[in-house]
Amino acid sequence: MQFIDLAMQYQYLKKRIDARIEQVLSHGAFIMGPEVFELEHRLAEYVGVKHAITCANGTDALQLSLMVLGIKPGDAVFCPTFTFFATAEVIALVGATPVFVDVDKSTFNICPLDLEKQIERVIAEGKLKVKAIISVDLFGLPANYSELDRIAKEYELKLIEDAAQGFGGELNGKKSGSFGDIATTSFFPAKPLGCYGDGGAVFTDSDEYAELLRSFRVHGKGQDKYDNVRIGMNSRLDTIQAAILLEKFAEFSFELDARNNIASAYTEALKGNYRIPNIPEGYLSSWAQYTLVSEKRDCIMAKLKRQEIPTAIYYGRCMHQQAAFASLGYKDGDFKVAESLSRYVFSLPMHPYMSADQIDLVTQALVTNK
Repeated sequence: MQFIDLAMQYQYLKKRIDARIEQVLSHGAFIMGPEVFELEHRLAEYVGVKHAITCANGTDALQLSLMVLGIKPGDAVFCPTFTFFATAEVIALVGATPVFVDVDKSTFNICPLDLEKQIERVIAEGKLKVKAIISVDLFGLPANYSELDRIAKEYELKLIEDAAQGFGGELNGKKSGSFGDIATTSFFPAKPLGCYGDGGAVFTDSDEYAELLRSFRVHGKGQDKYDNVRIGMNSRLDTIQAAILLEKFAEFSFELDARNNIASAYTEALKGNYRIPNIPEGYLSSWAQYTLVSEKRDCIMAKLKRQEIPTAIYYGRCMHQQAAFASLGYKDGDFKVAESLSRYVFSLPMHPYMSADQIDLVTQALVTNK
């Protein structure tokens, strides 16, 4: 059993993906070829925004967003401490200061109450200018954007949606990738919509932001790539990855339904035995991960390993505990919810091509001799 079975997905789509790749090899436009722009059009249409601008990876997507918003040294950018390193890393890469926020104990997403507390603290200290929020759609579940929008407006902050895990998720019928001032996603192979390498995208309704993004991703180009009007990056999605994504995207609705069916089967079998994921009313998760919480995590994971059932921990260390951010002065105990989650969460196999027998094998192992 695979934690995420990309080989099985490829076999299902093999003829179509191979044909798409062959087409790229034939026309030879390996960088920014026609498939890139076809993909951008389809992504924008699906998410429900005016612009989707692809780039080299999800980390670049976040950094490009901060560059577009003019985030710079002396600025404070708020983000959850329970997330992947890239969310906070890009803040430091543009010279700003990450300010960490605890997460909601029910959804694991950024906690609006603690966010306001951290904003007020930074304002009171007067050392940094509060500038932006990066929210994260963790494990496929959109964050609480009604509250985040309110807070962003109240404190005049920009809101960036990190939908690297959330693509395909919804809140009250609105797609992940359409929230905030600007949104990002990743096409890392393990994501709900993934390519066979690195890739990312930025979503926005702003014509101004879109123009800047298209410039920044190609070395700050102006009229052409030899007319450089600003300092940018080399962050283009290559055409073969776009071609692969087009065929995967054609099956995405089916795969999203399958993920939700698998999650429902897990939930039905495990409720009452484990602390299972909470999906509030009005939300749809894309189930990048199906994550349980147990104080017996290590024993459970060892038991599953003996039965050749793979598991993973997302995430075993919070951002405020990372050595790279030691100079910020955080300490253990500062974010109790996130720290507890990092000690007790573990994720189960989750991909749209799991069989009923595989699901039963996982659930039976978890409930037998619990």
